[in-house]
Amino acid sequence: MPTTTHCDILIVGGGLVGCATAWHLSRLGFKVLLAERGHLNSGASGQNAGSLHFQIERRFLEQGEKAAADGARIVSLNRLAIEEWKGIEEMLGRPLDVAMHGGLMVAETEAEMDLLAFKVARENELGLPTRVLNGTQLHHKAPALSPNLAGAAWLEDEGHANPRILVDAFADGARGQGAVVQTGTALAGLSMQRDRTYRATLQGLDGEVTANTPRVLLAAGHWVPRLAGLLGLNVPLYPAPLMMSVTDRTEPVLPYLIQHVGRRLSMKQTEDGNLLIGGGWPSRLAKRADGTPDLDRPAIVELANLRANLEVAARVMPGLAERSLLRTWTGTTCISADQLPIVGEVAAAPGLFVAAGGSLFTLGPVLARLLARTIAEGATPEELTMFTPRRFAHLDAFAVLP
Repeated sequence: MPTTTHCDILIVGGGLVGCATAWHLSRLGFKVLLAERGHLNSGASGQNAGSLHFQIERRFLEQGEKAAADGARIVSLNRLAIEEWKGIEEMLGRPLDVAMHGGLMVAETEAEMDLLAFKVARENELGLPTRVLNGTQLHHKAPALSPNLAGAAWLEDEGHANPRILVDAFADGARGQGAVVQTGTALAGLSMQRDRTYRATLQGLDGEVTANTPRVLLAAGHWVPRLAGLLGLNVPLYPAPLMMSVTDRTEPVLPYLIQHVGRRLSMKQTEDGNLLIGGGWPSRLAKRADGTPDLDRPAIVELANLRANLEVAARVMPGLAERSLLRTWTGTTCISADQLPIVGEVAAAPGLFVAAGGSLFTLGPVLARLLARTIAEGATPEELTMFTPRRFAHLDAFAVLP
């Protein structure tokens, strides 16, 4: 690459949203340059367990009815995401291990069943066809689960996909349509010029490159606040270090995605027979010598939380106690101040877009499509309005840009 280059958009971050947006925009004729500081899929996109969870998540429900009602706003996007995932293999022209055989959010107590009933009623009002199963119905549908469970909420479109191959599919497609994808390339500087375009300094293996562009998309996960800070802007995203575990292989016993309405749990079985266990149990951020978090190093497994995660999983599925734990790993995602994704144009900096926040594996493909439409048409689709950075515009009241 020459020492100075021009593109229609610079995308920073080679995860799912960055590569998928590059794919969509390159199809529309945009000259796309994507810069990834490490290798593609090296962040949260490749470290998650690949769940496709479209029911309202436990993290919204545990804060009470108001938070649950607020969280329900994401259901409209979940409905779009279901259709996106159903057609994604055909769209990209390759198998992606997408399995959408259904999902169960289980409950152990009557109080949790009441919470499920509240959740399902809200989802049904918004067009998501979940339904409540009692204990007998649940045992009939999923005999591998504990007979002591009180019941579950069922959604037939939930499932899982392979996070290790999806990003490459989008990146390969983007390259085939003319996008330039540079790995080992970090964004070292970013400034807005007086003509409201951007000048980015990219530091790669072959030296420094200056990229001039009218648009920038920051899609680098928990690094987005740091990158936005290069312009003196504030994006309220906070690192969330999590853990996932995998067991040895066993015969097919769990065709569904499993979640828990009252405890942190997600569980599924891969096509190879391994059981994947997660659900939002935190790991611990590494620290620098001065005691501040070191986001450039992998998070550290928190043994007490790992034991608690496995205990919940084994209580829900007793046969899990007979399996061997092969590996536990960590990954750092990020959440916003209101736990909804932040996707769209930054009000204080026209032409600067961000895309990060919770559930960006499940929602990543549909958010990338809507974001590409926003960038190409210069207007925000209705489905994206509740997720734009404009809801936090007050944080940039004192920003000074040309």
